[in-house]
Amino acid sequence: MGRHSDRVPPVGHLGEAGFDVESPVLRRVLALTSELMGFPRHLSQHPGGFVISEHPLDTLVPVENAAMADRTIIQWDKDDLDAVGLLKVDVLALGMLSALRRTFDLMRRHRGRDLTLASIPAECQQTYAMISRADTVGVFQIESRAQMAMLPRLRPRKFYDLVIQVAIVRPGPIQGDMVHPYLRRRNKQEPVDYPSEALKKVFERTLGVPLFQEQVMELAIVAADYSPGEADQLRRSMAAWKRHGGLEPHQVRLTQGMLRNGYTEQFAQRIFEQIKGFGSYGFPESHAASFALLTYASCWLKCHEPAAFTCALINSWPMGFYSPDQLLQDARRHQLQTRAVDVRHSDWDCTLEPDGPGQPAIRLGLRMIRGLRQEDAQRIEQARAVRPFDDVSDLCLRAGLDQRARALLADANALQGLAGHRFQARWAVASVEAQLPLFAGLPSRQDTPVALPVPSVGENLVADYATVGTTLGPHPLTLLRPQLRRLRCCSSQDLAGIDHGRHISVAGLVTGRQRPQTASGVIFVTLEDEFGMVNVVVWNDLAERQRKALVGSQLLQVHGRLESESGVRHLIAGKLTDLTGLLGGLDTRSRDFQ
Repeated sequence: MGRHSDRVPPVGHLGEAGFDVESPVLRRVLALTSELMGFPRHLSQHPGGFVISEHPLDTLVPVENAAMADRTIIQWDKDDLDAVGLLKVDVLALGMLSALRRTFDLMRRHRGRDLTLASIPAECQQTYAMISRADTVGVFQIESRAQMAMLPRLRPRKFYDLVIQVAIVRPGPIQGDMVHPYLRRRNKQEPVDYPSEALKKVFERTLGVPLFQEQVMELAIVAADYSPGEADQLRRSMAAWKRHGGLEPHQVRLTQGMLRNGYTEQFAQRIFEQIKGFGSYGFPESHAASFALLTYASCWLKCHEPAAFTCALINSWPMGFYSPDQLLQDARRHQLQTRAVDVRHSDWDCTLEPDGPGQPAIRLGLRMIRGLRQEDAQRIEQARAVRPFDDVSDLCLRAGLDQRARALLADANALQGLAGHRFQARWAVASVEAQLPLFAGLPSRQDTPVALPVPSVGENLVADYATVGTTLGPHPLTLLRPQLRRLRCCSSQDLAGIDHGRHISVAGLVTGRQRPQTASGVIFVTLEDEFGMVNVVVWNDLAERQRKALVGSQLLQVHGRLESESGVRHLIAGKLTDLTGLLGGLDTRSRDFQ
């Protein structure tokens, strides 16, 4: 790689920033830093990629041992392999596939329904209605903040709409200015037109807007006289353009070919700008269709079997955008019953239990207890299968639980059915030592009744989040709502009755902060209260001025202007206030900049 000394900031700028601009050390650091720009940050390994070659691979490329035992990796990246003509195949590993399999298993075991990915009922309008409301927490691909904002505008009504939905919220279509033209045409706000009858066949399924890589390849063949091989090279150049350039020769070739075939120069320039957008990650149509199949399946399950689907998502975590707490809060807003971790009933994984004629209840698994080892949970299951536990001592002795495991179970309130509230449980597990054979003849502390205070609602709330990461008691903001009302904070439920353009205040737990590369520094914050979520837009200048409150808050108050259009609501932030002190030590966690 050549030197890039032009990237070093000008000396005058450094002087204004307060640096010693004459320092040779600083100048050398800046020069070396600019040299490093564009280099790989770390060595990554594709978990499901393999290379096929005619000769033994170690005779063609350098091979080294991987960190994992019995694994080897090659030192070249995919661009190197393309250059020498080696075939690389990637096998995608998707967490949603595991979640779907677990959902089907739960349905067979608890619901008597034997479904597979192939036998889920197709084109369910109830499912599409749920999708159009952006009620998509936890599903595949269309659960992100950007996708949820798009769903009420696009309002998918059939499977191919999901194919487009999956593909359209990507850097390529966004940077290529394809999103708004497609939405306007779909909603009949502008006419659908085509530059020629030949290109109508290429773009008709996407209303005249190129959304997929295959369409760009077809366009090059139809409008600019590319051969299929040359069109594939254009596809490769699009994928590598952001890293290595290489699209410029295609600009000349495409423009000349389209002009020769009667297309305008303006059309050719617009198409090329859209092609450049695909260099920032655009989807092949085949890829989008494959993803849309999983999207529809996960949405159908969320719509018709929400308890099994939520249970499977938690058992498959970490994956997706949402923590188990957010998934469970969403389940409660959909009137699903959730039951606490309990050593008398809980397995390692979350399971389902009968709850009347409707949906089953979700029984939280021992996996929810932070720090509890799976082998401890398995011994609890094995001992319980022999006979139910008599008391805490019986549990600890038959399951072979050490002091650490006992304390974790007590603090997580998993012993409530055997010992009472968590304070009583703590006392009970502390007295188990006196039951060991060495002390068999001595009186147990369990024989002496002790009156311990019942934990308050707030104490239970703090302990629940600290031990299992969620609570089955009231949402934290339910307890804080009187204080928030005094601060003139609306709830997420109130927003439906507030007019577009009004200035309001809201407050909520910060569940996520995102700064997409296509958003020019804008940060999107998601707040959660007892009724739902509030989407907040923080412009770059406000983010710089109030960075401490923006990045450091667990409970954030936002004063700003409400924007409401096509069923999508955002609050444009004007002022941020950190209210974390009101939580009283409650530990909630957000998903930030991932």
